[in-house]
Amino acid sequence: MAQTRYDQRVRVFVEVRGGVHDWQEAEARFDRHGWPVRDAYPAGEGPLGAALERDPDSRVYEIEVRLFGTAKGSDRGAADRVRKMLRGARLEGYVRRAELLDRDRELFPHWRIVGATRRQPGRRGRLTRIAVRLGRHDVGGFVSGGPRQALRIARAASSPDAAASGLAVRPLDGRWREPAPYKREDQLQRRVLRLVLWALLSAGAVTLATAAPAVTWWFWTPVALLGAVGAVRTGLELSGERRRAEGVVLALLCVLIFIAFGTGLLDRDGTAWTPRRTLMTAVVVAVIAGLWLLVRQWTWGEWVAWAVPVLVTLAVSAFVAAGSVLHALYAEGLSLAPDDLDVPPVWQALAAVKLLVMLSLVMIVPAWWGFAKHRHHWYATPGDGTNVVLNVCLFLAMLAGAGIQAMGSAETAVDRTVAAAARGDEPPAYFGVAPEWTCVRPVVPADDLPGEGPRLRPAAPYLSFGVSGETAVLWDPATREPVKLPANQVWLRPAASGKVSCATGRH
Repeated sequence: MAQTRYDQRVRVFVEVRGGVHDWQEAEARFDRHGWPVRDAYPAGEGPLGAALERDPDSRVYEIEVRLFGTAKGSDRGAADRVRKMLRGARLEGYVRRAELLDRDRELFPHWRIVGATRRQPGRRGRLTRIAVRLGRHDVGGFVSGGPRQALRIARAASSPDAAASGLAVRPLDGRWREPAPYKREDQLQRRVLRLVLWALLSAGAVTLATAAPAVTWWFWTPVALLGAVGAVRTGLELSGERRRAEGVVLALLCVLIFIAFGTGLLDRDGTAWTPRRTLMTAVVVAVIAGLWLLVRQWTWGEWVAWAVPVLVTLAVSAFVAAGSVLHALYAEGLSLAPDDLDVPPVWQALAAVKLLVMLSLVMIVPAWWGFAKHRHHWYATPGDGTNVVLNVCLFLAMLAGAGIQAMGSAETAVDRTVAAAARGDEPPAYFGVAPEWTCVRPVVPADDLPGEGPRLRPAAPYLSFGVSGETAVLWDPATREPVKLPANQVWLRPAASGKVSCATGRH
C-alpha cells in the first residue's frame, strides 16, 4: 500500500541477492512500507548498467522511498531506512544509489479571462481599463502561465471563434512582471521561513541587549548583526537579481517590526524579558516544535503501540490526580497531611498545569528525537518496528524529571513559608494555599481541649491553613510543628502579623 503522507520522494536502487524467494520477500517488504517498485532489472543491466557484475541470483530494484523530513540529507535517510528494513527481514541487499526526486512546482502567474473590450481614447478608455481591473468584463475563466502563454491557453480552451472575438486576460497577481523561470513553491516557503527566523534572531538579540545588564552587550551585538546579515541575504534570494533593493528593504522591515514588538513587551524599566525567561521561552518553543516533528511521522501502529496509552495516562494523572501532587508535597514539607489543605478545584487545575509545564521541559529528549528524524540523522532512522525499550526509558525519564522539579517547587515554597514565619512576616501563597496569622483562644478549659501537636499557647499567633472538616489546621512557628484543634472549641481571630501578642494585640 502506497504511503499517502510524506515530504520527500527519493529514488533508490537496491540490489537484492538470494534468488526468486528472496526477491518476492523484498517486494512484499517494499509494498508493506509504502515504497512503490518502479522497475526491476537483472544485475548488470538497467540504469546502473555494467557498474554491477552480472549475477543470475541478483536483481536490482528501482524503488521510490517516501519519507518525512527535510530535502537535505533525505537521500542518506532513505538509504538508511532501506538498509534497516533489509537487515530486519534477514535479506542480503545493498543500497547502490539514492537520489532525491526534486518535483518542486513553478509559481506561474494567475490570470482571469476577460471578454472583448474596444480601445477607446480619453476618459472613457481609462474608465474601461478600470472596469477590466475590477472584473466587470470577466467571463469566468482562470488560467496560469506566462503572459503570452496564458493568452494562448485562454483562447485555445474556448470556442473556435474565440480568438476572433478578442478574448484577453488580466493578471491576478504581480508575478507576471518577473522573468521566467518563475520561483518555486517549496523553495519560496523555505526562504520565507529562513527570513523570519533570521529576523527573530536579530530582534531577540536587540531586545535582550536592551533588557540585559550592560556587561552583556558584547555578546548580543554580534548575534544581532549575524541575524540581520542572514535576514538581508535571504531577502536578496527572495527578490532576485533585478529587485535587490526590495529584498534588503523587506529584510530590514521584518527585523524592525520584530524589534518593535519585542521592546514593546518590556516593562518601563526594561526588565520584563530577562535572559532566563527568554531562554525558557525558547526551550518551550523548541520542545513543542520537536514534538510536532516527531508525532507527525507516527504511523497508526506507533500510536496504538504506546503513544495512546501514554497520552491517556498523562491526561488522567494530570487532571485527576496531578492537581494534588504539588499540594501534597507542600503539606509534607510542613508535616501536614494532604487532607489538611482545603484547596479549591480551580487552584488544583492550575497546579496540574504547572506540573505539565515541568513535564514539558523534560520532553527535551523526545523533542530532540523529532528534530533528528526530521533531519535524517542516522541514529534516528526508524527500523522495522517500534523501539519499545527506548520509549519506556524516555517515559520513565519524563516522570522522574517531572517528579524532581515538582519536589523542588514544593520545597522552595516550604522554605519561603518557614522563613517568613520565623520573621513574623506574611507568608507567600502556593497555588491557593494562603496561610494567615491567627490568634487562637480556647472556649473550653485548656485541660479539656483535645487536639494534636504541641500544647496551645494563646498569647502567640499561629499560621492558620483554614478549617478542614471540623478541625482547625494551625502551624506553630516556634516548634515548626502542626497543631490541630477542634474548630468548635476554639475561637480564631486574624492577627496583623506574627510579631504581635495575642494577649495584648500589640507588637
